[in-house]
Amino acid sequence: MPHIASIGTYLPCWGTPRHRVAGDDEDAITMAVEAGRAALDAGGAVERVVLVSRDLPPVVSSNAAVLLAGLGLDPELEVDERLGGAPATLDAVSSARPRSLIIGVDLDPAGAAAILTADHGRKVRTAARVARSLPVRTRNAVGVVHDYGDPRLLHERGLLASLSAAWLDTPVAVAGVEYDKVTELCAGTPPHMPTYGASAGLFALASLTESDTIGPLVAVEQASLSGITVAGGEAQVNRREPAARPLPDGGVTPGADLPISLAAYERAFEAKVRWEAGRYAGSDQLDFPPRYRVGEDCSLSTDYELVPLPKTGTVYTEATVRIPVPGLRSPYSLVIVELDGVAVRALVKVTGAAPGSVDIGDRGRLALRRIAVRSGVPDYGYAFEPDAASSRESLCDRSAGAA
Repeated sequence: MPHIASIGTYLPCWGTPRHRVAGDDEDAITMAVEAGRAALDAGGAVERVVLVSRDLPPVVSSNAAVLLAGLGLDPELEVDERLGGAPATLDAVSSARPRSLIIGVDLDPAGAAAILTADHGRKVRTAARVARSLPVRTRNAVGVVHDYGDPRLLHERGLLASLSAAWLDTPVAVAGVEYDKVTELCAGTPPHMPTYGASAGLFALASLTESDTIGPLVAVEQASLSGITVAGGEAQVNRREPAARPLPDGGVTPGADLPISLAAYERAFEAKVRWEAGRYAGSDQLDFPPRYRVGEDCSLSTDYELVPLPKTGTVYTEATVRIPVPGLRSPYSLVIVELDGVAVRALVKVTGAAPGSVDIGDRGRLALRRIAVRSGVPDYGYAFEPDAASSRESLCDRSAGAA
């Protein structure tokens, strides 16, 4: 019987309270990192990572390296990437062994949630599995989605028929289905879930934990169903769910993307995605980005070690770029951030705030984001996310409210 020690959730700041939208610099991997870090805030060891989504970046190799680096985990850990929706995530939960980090991610609506299992915590156990075929949504070889478009068929022959076949007690929550379709099927008032896909069941677990509710939790996708019984025990819930805001104005300028140098990408990957500086033996100086040095004897020194950098800091200076750049949304803001506790300043883009809304002296954190897509390769790095209370945008909102 798995035990859940902690649950982390993440919602992008853009969109509406009921439908979040991923920013231009967010994808399934960056949101998985946000949710995973929220779950890991409570502490605990990780021996295995399971990532479930239908929206993983289409790279031929694995996304594991970026995911582990963003989470700050050992690159030797096992990562299991699964293509699936809400039932696939609950299947992963019900069969998880201790010290497993399970993450579900969705892009429409956007959100991610994660759980960390342990030897003690909130108990769950398998309640039902039903595999039926009702392919109302399909995707062809080039990614075009076809929707059969019969919500009545999906409700009656999908949701209701699968629930009947499962022989479950009345569930306390149903994930993967819009709220208005499940209220009459649940005991009491089921929680609202911000997503309908792979992360929905984990969002439901977070709500059930916070309300100390026990009973069957069911996840449905088309006609497949997975159910777990949520029992007693305690788990810590950490939510990263900022208030929803409309996407800022701007547009993407058409044109050829900047090409990528895979040699440079590979050389900078660990330092950039793990947010680390280089330090040479016998020196207190940190180089960011890490670089080779030429000694007094003209010999090239390459044997620096990587040192983790703080992920909080203060804006030293800022600029907003309004000149269109092919392949990027304009305008956008850049800041030089003075990192806490070290003599390092970093030039990064601003995320989670409207262009021009961040000022000198604002506090914030560094968050993993997709900086660009070059030659079809997602290029990840860190961006500055201002604290909610420090940006000019938030100050203006408060002033308007007071008026």
